[in-house]
Amino acid sequence: MPQGDWGDLKIGRLLLRETFKEAESVGTQRTLDLEGQESSPPLTRSELVWRHDNITALESGTVMPLTFTDKPERNAYVNVDSVSADYTEWRTDVVTSDWKLGLTRLGSDSEVDLQSRLTGVSRVNDFALTGERWHAPPIGHYGYQTGTSNPTTMTRTGADGAMTVYRSIPAGVSPRWGCATTAYLNGRVRLTSSGTELCGVDQSVSPTGWALTNGLVNVTPGASATFDVQAYTGGAWRSKLWNVSAAGSGASITSWDGATLLRNDCEHVILRLSKGLNPGRATLDLTLRRGSRTVEGYLQTTSSNTLAAYRSSLEANTSFAASGYVTATSNDADGNRFAAGSARTFTAHTNGGVQKAATTTLDFWIGVAAGGGSAVSGDAATDLRNQYIGALPEIIYAVRR
Repeated sequence: MPQGDWGDLKIGRLLLRETFKEAESVGTQRTLDLEGQESSPPLTRSELVWRHDNITALESGTVMPLTFTDKPERNAYVNVDSVSADYTEWRTDVVTSDWKLGLTRLGSDSEVDLQSRLTGVSRVNDFALTGERWHAPPIGHYGYQTGTSNPTTMTRTGADGAMTVYRSIPAGVSPRWGCATTAYLNGRVRLTSSGTELCGVDQSVSPTGWALTNGLVNVTPGASATFDVQAYTGGAWRSKLWNVSAAGSGASITSWDGATLLRNDCEHVILRLSKGLNPGRATLDLTLRRGSRTVEGYLQTTSSNTLAAYRSSLEANTSFAASGYVTATSNDADGNRFAAGSARTFTAHTNGGVQKAATTTLDFWIGVAAGGGSAVSGDAATDLRNQYIGALPEIIYAVRR
């Protein structure tokens, strides 16, 4: 049967061929059982392998949207309970993946709210900053509530569209919001490897062919620097090259030996990169959150040295290191100003950036003050600093209304 005669089944980010049957049962909870087959042909072999690997990487305990082309009334939020897939290859002929999913149905978007539990406290820092508690649900969410005290809002427009960011979230509150299952992926954080988006963390990631994006920030390995950190402003991606060094500013890391996914959720992705130092190693954890204008970094080495994150070429900058950040002195050709900082005491790098001598760890953030000297409230360099300090881990649950 031609591939076009089948509908699509999507669980989280994973696209599968829609099955004829969806089996449901009710006991102590409502469960769904799905099974189907992916095959090449009609898929290419690489598409088949991608689907098989991403099926087996699905993580239990994570709220995921489940949507159907031909059975849209079955759309719901689910948890994954069990996954299995049989990979069969008839050499030079056919490749198949026969899969089964055991799911718990949490409810449709009209039955359940999504609750973001923002746990922990503000980031420990050397600048007596309390930071700003903020949160960004998917594009297209509705009915956002934080109890009797309402947060303020701002809009950040990225490659995926306009996103509402909630600021000054009351302490001790777990926001609740609604979202259609078909809208849940809008504005998500994405990690791609060799051009394909990955589900879960049990994945092989190329240390050279990855990209990390949330529609506002896009980070890739740099051709002539450690990273290309792009910001989406004015309807286009704006690029700036950055170096990371584990041995002073004269020895930036130009390639990585390995890449590992530590977290891979729509709201929060953490990618760990590793580099051999002969002897020892350096590891860099890159973190990107939904709705953020900054990428966060945590560099660790096995022996003490000067660690740094800085612009690959000199850009006139003004140091506010005593307050935790540095920023470009004037607007660039795109009307923006870079901004970077750390939660701990550092020395401003001449090119623009942060460095710290005689240490084995360096935390930092890199972003852009969109609009430069005329940035709106929430996008100024001090706001980005405060949001870095105040960013909290997020875990999403489905709760009955």
